[in-house]
Amino acid sequence: MMANLGLSRALDALIPISRFNKGEANKIFDEVRASGCKIVVKNNAPACVLITPERYKEMVDALEDGYLLSLALEREANDTGDTHSMEELLAEDGLTLADIEAMEDVEIE
Repeated sequence: MMANLGLSRALDALIPISRFNKGEANKIFDEVRASGCKIVVKNNAPACVLITPERYKEMVDALEDGYLLSLALEREANDTGDTHSMEELLAEDGLTLADIEAMEDVEIE
């Protein structure tokens, strides 16, 4: 994350932990919302990174996408050519495509 900030923005992102001790948490959170992240420094060393929930979700989504891509590439590399149609897979459970289409919409997360 620091590599993407640039030196000036990286310096602006640093905040001493003493600001929390002085009761400035709400102000710091406002700054995080405005800038996207802040790096809390304790004893002249980074102690933690504060980011918005939206940025956190973006990062987690990117990690999950990368993991899924690596799985897909691994499966592709190990593909034996032995494939099955959707109809065959459903038939193993006694279902048909018509059964699936007749189901009510269900959101899966």
